[in-house]
Amino acid sequence: MPDTDLGIRSPMQNESDIHLIYATFPDMESGRQAGERLIGARLAACVNMWPGMVSLYRWEGRVEEGEEIVFLAKTTATRLAEAVAAIREAHPYEEPAIVAVAAAGGSAGFFDWIRAETQPEG
Repeated sequence: MPDTDLGIRSPMQNESDIHLIYATFPDMESGRQAGERLIGARLAACVNMWPGMVSLYRWEGRVEEGEEIVFLAKTTATRLAEAVAAIREAHPYEEPAIVAVAAAGGSAGFFDWIRAETQPEG
């Protein structure tokens, strides 16, 4: 089946090596530091951060509520483990929320850009 006019590939057309890494951070500064680390080391092509998210969660037997930022990094399967390790190392939380999700499909050109930007230098 060919690409659609928009260059979007479905899961049936393209087994993707692209991954999204979702995490939360307590503030923009800590998220930005982690993002700059990923981009600088070419472990991610792009990081998006949304401030103002409210989280409700259970921690140590109590229901907690706090404001956090959403952190979303785009990377490849070959860089995924290193990227997750870098987020964990840079993260101020004792047990950070980090979830990696394989992209089922998407823009072929965008995926190519992610692959190119996450190639190790040298």
